[in-house]
Parts: sequence; C-alpha cells; structure tokens
Amino acid sequence: MERAARAFWLRSPEKGEIRATGLPETGPDEVLVRTLYSGVSRGTETLVFQGRVPESQYEVMRAPFQEGHFPAPVKYGYLNVGVVEDGPPGLLGRNVFSLYPHQTRFVVPASAVTVVPDAVPPGRAVLAGTVETAVNALWDAAPLVGDRIAVVGAGMVGCCVARLLAGVPGARVQLVDVDPDRAAVAERLGVAFAPPSRAAGECDLVLHASATEAGLARSLELLGREGEVVDLSWYGDRRVSLPLGEAFHSRRLTVRASQVGSVSPARRARRTHADRTALALDLLADPAFDALITGESAFEDLPDVLSRLASGALPALCHRITYG
Repeated sequence: MERAARAFWLRSPEKGEIRATGLPETGPDEVLVRTLYSGVSRGTETLVFQGRVPESQYEVMRAPFQEGHFPAPVKYGYLNVGVVEDGPPGLLGRNVFSLYPHQTRFVVPASAVTVVPDAVPPGRAVLAGTVETAVNALWDAAPLVGDRIAVVGAGMVGCCVARLLAGVPGARVQLVDVDPDRAAVAERLGVAFAPPSRAAGECDLVLHASATEAGLARSLELLGREGEVVDLSWYGDRRVSLPLGEAFHSRRLTVRASQVGSVSPARRARRTHADRTALALDLLADPAFDALITGESAFEDLPDVLSRLASGALPALCHRITYG
C-alpha cells in the first residue's frame, strides 16, 4: 500500500503549495485514511491564508492536526472526509469525517475519526464541522418556540444556523445578507430572506455571522427590548466598534460570544466533542444542506482556489475539494 501523500501548505501569506510527505506505519489504535473530499472553510481559512491570525490567538486557532506555525509555513484545515484503508476491522472501508487539513492520505488515532452515517453522502459530510458550529451556537442561544429570530450573515455558518432554526416550531426565522443572490439559498433552506435595510425587527434573538462591523451593529438594531445577539463571527486581527450608546442600556440588550472550540456550557456536563460531531453528521442526512456546496475543484488546484477565495474573485459558501 502506498505510504506517501501530498498536502497543501501555506508557504507564506497568500502563497500556497502542494508538498510531498511521508506517512508513518499504522499503529494498533490508528487508522490510515484516504481523503475523498475536503472543504474550505472560507471565513477562517482565508484569514489564515492572508496571514491575519493575531499573534495572541496563535495557540487558540491551532487546528487539531496542524503542522507548522502561524503565520507560515503552516498546514491548516479541518473539514475532511475519507475512507479508512487500514485500521481496526470495525472501521476498515468506512467513510469517516475528521478535523484534518487538506492532504491525500494521513494516519491519525482511531478516536479522531467519526463514521459518516449511511444516510449521508460523503460529499455532503464535509459540512460536518460547520454544522457542528451551528449546533453549538443553538445550544448557546437556546431559541424558544415562537421566537422572532434573525440570522445576520448568510455564509456557511449563518446558513447552517438558519436551517437548524427552521425546525423550531412557530419561530419567525429570517436570513439577512447584503448579497441578494443569497435569497435563493435561503429558499432552499426553508427560511425567509431580507437585505439588512428590510429585515424584520423586534427580534427576541439575533445570531450574527457576517464577520463585519456593520452586520454586528445591524444585529443590535434588530433586537426587541431585552433581546440578545449571539456573535459567531471571528474578526481575525480587525478591531470592531459597537454602538453601545443610544438605546443599548435602556433597552437592556445583550451581546455574547459563541465559539465551537469548547462545548457550550449549556451542554458541557452531558455532551462531549465526539457527541457533538456525531450529532452534526446525523443532521446532515437533510438534503437541504446541499445548497451550501457552491463549487468544486481538484486538490491540485487548491493553491489557486484559496488565492481566488481570499481575493473575492471566487464567491462561495463551501468550496469542496476533490481527490482523484
């Protein structure tokens, strides 16, 4: 069996390359995975590609199987679906999801992979990490029956959040974005769409995922009295100003953060990271999530693909990478 692989590395900010790498022998509690698909998490990975991870966040932002160090050279990524070619009999031949960078083959502990359910196509399973972020966000936000909810920012995370919220009985769910083309995506996700200027206000809850200062400010404006914004965005090295004067205090508004690195405190005592990943994969049996796969390229083209995603020349929600 082939014991070599190829991996994508960021050589320097905005300069990527494919490198050859060797593979260790598979140990008794390890698996050898051949990658079928990986996904580019556009928001986070383009910030990494541009070298915009703040030095204070170097350790926090390390991916589980990252090699190298920020800003570069670094091997980064965390949306990987492959097939087990060597390992414990119960995993051999199974499709699995793992938080591994863009690489053709790799060896990891068996505990680091999660079996993709038979009802979930492997090409859709690359969204598991993003759906997991959405699950954690809803555990943090705790939406209630009949709530008036806005999701500001129709990127990968915002769209996944909106689809999960669509199942809350009686809830008014609106996906808000400056891009009118996102209206078609919202329709496939089963939620209403509005540009920021026409979004419905008096919300009980707003989940913000646009990673922009304007989006966060508009999120506050959409709240009703004593409403809450749960911010899912990561701003990299940018400073963000908030309008905390005006009616912020008199209306007793709240802004708080949600981040997938830790299981939400609302479930931490009863759910593990593995439980959360398995739940995300189960939820991906829903074909509506296919709306988030908006492009596909071969692994060999990944350096150019990331450059085009970072510059905005290639618009995308999730851009899927295929491995021949």
